Amino acid sequence: MSPQTISEKDQFLGAFEREYETTRRLLQAYPPDQYEMKPKPNMKSAKEIAWMLVLNQQVIDLALHQPELSGANLPKPPASWPELLTALEKSHIDAMQKIRATDEAVWNQTLKMPVGPKKMGDMRRDEAAWFFLMDTIHHRGQFSVYSRFAGAKVPSIYGPSADEPWV
Repeated sequence: MSPQTISEKDQFLGAFEREYETTRRLLQAYPPDQYEMKPKPNMKSAKEIAWMLVLNQQVIDLALHQPELSGANLPKPPASWPELLTALEKSHIDAMQKIRATDEAVWNQTLKMPVGPKKMGDMRRDEAAWFFLMDTIHHRGQFSVYSRFAGAKVPSIYGPSADEPWV
């Protein structure tokens, strides 16, 4: 029996779905009345960090189909926590549909996007998709700390947590 190969796009779809489920569980555990919480005045609010998780779902379509990403004119977060959770779910469903509908050849095309402070560069579209998935994981880690500050129970992410032990 020969080993089965999996396309780059299918590898990404699997990881994108797994990470979304982990992010969704973390956000669902967050207390809605702590939406505006800031650990310190100079830090982003929980709403702003959580909104980055939604935007990283939405940017996948742009990364696959636009010639350039600039990061300008980002939409503002919704007024309430339930609206944010709805936006996360809708954005993920939309992203999954658009990824599935994207031709494999598109994954090897390049786009221009920020690659450093005040620096634009070329990046393959599949690398851009992975970049935004890794950015999601980064912001989810930040948000897990905010969840602790807000008194939420933090679910396991890549292993047990104090609130969700495995043994």
